[in-house]
Amino acid sequence: MSGQADHGSSQGHPADSNEHTEPSPSTGYPKADQVTYTVPVAALRPADSPRLIGEDAEHIRVLAEPDRALPPILVHRSSMRIIDGMHRLGAARLRGQDSIDVVFFDGSEEDAFVLAVKANVAHGLPLSYADREAAVARIVISHPDWSDRAIAAAAGLGPRTVAAVRGRIEGLPQGTSRLGRDGRVRPLDSTDGRRVASRLITAFPEASLRAIARAAGIAPATVRDVRERIQRGEDPVPPRRPRAVRDSQSERRDAGSPAHDCSERLSTQERNAVLRNLERDPSLRFAQTGTRTLRWLVHRVIAEEEWREVVDTVPPHSVYVLAALARRCANEWIEFAQQLEQRVGAQKS
Repeated sequence: MSGQADHGSSQGHPADSNEHTEPSPSTGYPKADQVTYTVPVAALRPADSPRLIGEDAEHIRVLAEPDRALPPILVHRSSMRIIDGMHRLGAARLRGQDSIDVVFFDGSEEDAFVLAVKANVAHGLPLSYADREAAVARIVISHPDWSDRAIAAAAGLGPRTVAAVRGRIEGLPQGTSRLGRDGRVRPLDSTDGRRVASRLITAFPEASLRAIARAAGIAPATVRDVRERIQRGEDPVPPRRPRAVRDSQSERRDAGSPAHDCSERLSTQERNAVLRNLERDPSLRFAQTGTRTLRWLVHRVIAEEEWREVVDTVPPHSVYVLAALARRCANEWIEFAQQLEQRVGAQKS
């Protein structure tokens, strides 16, 4: 096996593509090698794949077409088990190849599985929701100290989904801190950090969120919340909700229930009324930047009736890509709203 792992007779060269190059170790995620080797197909073992139903024969046939290049597959060096690339391996076999290009990963089998999930989320044939949820359960068990956001980023799901899955698994070790996707360890209970942040904000009101976050050992978003609470005259530490309430709310959101009351949904009529009111605002209507802002909004604000007409027309193979894009856009809108509110708060102060 050591001879297979070293492949002394193979010609190693830098990988031509960054497809399998993982972020630097500071992210907290496992990292693959960056050198490509040519190895015998017979030396490779089947993947411990996150795909619950195995490989797609039609996808293998498409990849096997003569004019298609096959990027290197990802292999766990110590076991020679494929991490990412079973479809490409199938295509190579269908072409009659007796060797294939690989990139090696040196690490534990648990980290190899995380890498397999990340790779399949990032490219190739999309993982189904069931695949991703099952993968989350495995990662939660193998990496219980990872934060919900870190696992969510690896699996291509939301942190709330990870929290709901974690809550259903019995016997998990109860730590006091979690490793974030930035490689930093943060406490599960941010009470002390919030108290420290509140004192720092009072003493250094001009300090940035990130500077206070580093000093207090909490996330910049938490510091922002502390600052807003102080501005409203509230306690920097929010009242804790019972765990059962948090879990039930999280599960309802992940099951597709609206995060807010249905009355907060935007109908087409309401959307049009809001835009008309903005168009009548002289400070927007008669300013070049205001006109540009209005045009920008018209093409980006959607109402419930509009997206409901589209949701059933999306082809199955594009569902997860579009869902991920929608979540990213939602996050950008939330950040946009927060920036606007902060601007108003700064002007009032």
